[in-house]
Amino acid sequence: MSAAPKSVKKVVLAYSGGLDTSIILKWLQETYGAEVVTFTADLGQGEELEPARKKALMLGIKPENIFVEDLREEFVRDFVYPMFRANTVYEGVYLLGTSIARPLIAKKQIEIAKKVGADAVCHGATGKGNDQVRFELGYYALEPGIKIVAPWREWTFKGREELLKFAREHQIPVAKDKEGESPFSVDANLLHSSSEGKVLEDPARKAPEIVYQRTISPMAAPDKVTTIKIGFEKGDAVTLDGKKLSPATMLKALNDLGRNNGIGRIDLVENRFVGMKSRGVYETPGGTILLAAHRAIESITLDRGAAHLKDEIMPRYAELIYNGFWYAPEREMLQALIDKSQEHVEGEVTLELYKGNVIVVGRESSKSLYSPTLVTFEDDKGAYDQKDAQGFIKLNALRLRTLGSRNKS
Repeated sequence: MSAAPKSVKKVVLAYSGGLDTSIILKWLQETYGAEVVTFTADLGQGEELEPARKKALMLGIKPENIFVEDLREEFVRDFVYPMFRANTVYEGVYLLGTSIARPLIAKKQIEIAKKVGADAVCHGATGKGNDQVRFELGYYALEPGIKIVAPWREWTFKGREELLKFAREHQIPVAKDKEGESPFSVDANLLHSSSEGKVLEDPARKAPEIVYQRTISPMAAPDKVTTIKIGFEKGDAVTLDGKKLSPATMLKALNDLGRNNGIGRIDLVENRFVGMKSRGVYETPGGTILLAAHRAIESITLDRGAAHLKDEIMPRYAELIYNGFWYAPEREMLQALIDKSQEHVEGEVTLELYKGNVIVVGRESSKSLYSPTLVTFEDDKGAYDQKDAQGFIKLNALRLRTLGSRNKS
């Protein structure tokens, strides 16, 4: 297995109740002789969490050391919504569903560590991925002196069979479908599901339909349009078809609409922070609808300069979240700018959902900057003097004319 590289007395483990984190739980007890505290977060992954509590009890964890928390509202309100105010997309396509969940899990682990007097925290992320970085940057930002245990970087298990052998030796239940290699790995929460590895590792090979967890195929979606209206206040979605919904309830409703209309599938190759490229299949049905709606309401309520500045800083903001710097001062500074821009982003957007498409068909706001008087091709009653454009163009052309004269000579 491995020798303990540090002294750990009490450790808070991010525990899903699955086979890998159950093996980690027992490994922590054996390797470090540490008291283990388990933390299981309900982020809307769609799984029953009580079995995780029962499994932790079965593996010898004291009842007072088992924490299971429903974080769905906090997740959407304090993490997903602030991110969507920036129209955040990483490398043009990824809506950061996994990335945005990690800082919340890290925050709760540190809170529990302080509550129970633990001197260490532990995650189940591998040494090849981004999540190890995201978790640990979060831990260190919130508790600089915390000890971190990362089993996948420490133990000496050489493969799946050795892990399964360890599980059997320690009476850790192994489901029959876990005996063989899983065809791909899945991470899920209320915002998205992501599938990676195994059958998806060849980027030239089409993903089998079994990979998709959250959406029906666009080709199998209904042959009729679904029309919805989303209402916004200060950049956040607050009503659906006139009905006020909490953040988590809103995202759940949009997920259902997206799933039924085949919306939100992406097949991408992304650049991981650790340096390698990774192919994944991600599904973000509700988030895809929300992004289209938010950009639509901004199109009539944001000034051009503000809108363009937001678009300029968005890639930097997205990269900070992707790389795990949610608690960094530069992310918080950008968030303050983004939130300021949303003061008048309110109104309603009408969308049509059809076979994988999100189509904006209307937008209205009492704070709209759109002026029919200015844009009309009919008589604008003197609101805009077209002759003024001549001087505007000449002033903007001055440097180009100067350059042109020099180049001509």
